[in-house]
Amino acid sequence: MNNLEPDPAPSRVLDVIVVGEALIDVVKSGTGTVEHPGGSPANVAYGLGRLGVGAGLLTAIGEDLHGQMIREHLSSAGVQLLPGSASLDRTATATATLAVDGSASYEFDIRWDLAPAVPSFLPKVFHTGSIATFLAPGAAAVRSLMLQCHDSCLVTYDPNIRPALLGSHHEAKTIFEELVPLTDVVKLSDDDALWLYPGTPLEDIAARILALGAGLAVVTTGSGGSLLSTAATQLSIPAVATQVADTIGAGDSYMSALIHGLLNRTGEGLAPSVLERIGRSASMAAAITVSRPGANPPSWIELDAELTQRRSGDPSAAIAQPA
Repeated sequence: MNNLEPDPAPSRVLDVIVVGEALIDVVKSGTGTVEHPGGSPANVAYGLGRLGVGAGLLTAIGEDLHGQMIREHLSSAGVQLLPGSASLDRTATATATLAVDGSASYEFDIRWDLAPAVPSFLPKVFHTGSIATFLAPGAAAVRSLMLQCHDSCLVTYDPNIRPALLGSHHEAKTIFEELVPLTDVVKLSDDDALWLYPGTPLEDIAARILALGAGLAVVTTGSGGSLLSTAATQLSIPAVATQVADTIGAGDSYMSALIHGLLNRTGEGLAPSVLERIGRSASMAAAITVSRPGANPPSWIELDAELTQRRSGDPSAAIAQPA
């Protein structure tokens, strides 16, 4: 059984531990094929590192060229790959085929197997989600870690539904609803929400997630913005209009900025002013990400500069409108 711990001499304090898949996104478009390190949890960890947050990733990759690409990618943002992560014979891939409007469809070659792990320390935030929480056999180890962490640190969860990799709708919904009580914050896209609860208004889906035990439910709706809900508050945050290169990594960038905002709260808890500030920052991070190819989230310097310009009301700071 592995310990969920950083390297003996970590380069920074780990405020966030992310558990989940890391893979290579093979992006096919009209201009050719490009490979990018990806996987939703790995993207979230990378985004956190770019924002200056001490983050570690527990994953399952191979000792191959694709695995080395992931190692170097995470390291470039200061993200630590936790011990036990190089456990597979080959690194997973996800092939994304881009449509003319920049949206992506996916095909996966992935095996998710995570050795049982015991946290040797508790971070401020434990984040997980995506394929890692649904796909056996590794999903059982992820759930065990959530059980160990949920009473002692903030647990955030993004199901990032990939229907092609799931079992039946009933099975996936059951897994989701069994995990929500182990979380504090659940973030999902409108596509995720409506796949889980077809025909249900997003506000009602958020209310159901809160009733299951989460303290904050966030539903993103692309250009429609995002809905942030607690038992006491429901806020709609507008999206930031931008010229879209592609949508890869937008939700993960939003998630990273959401966690960053939660980490940097003062004593105001989840007051409306806090939720609005966090939501606007996360929306800006997503807008910056979609404005350039691949899962390429902003640094804190970039994000802070854009937010500062917006607050100053400088007309020259306006983001370009979609074509």
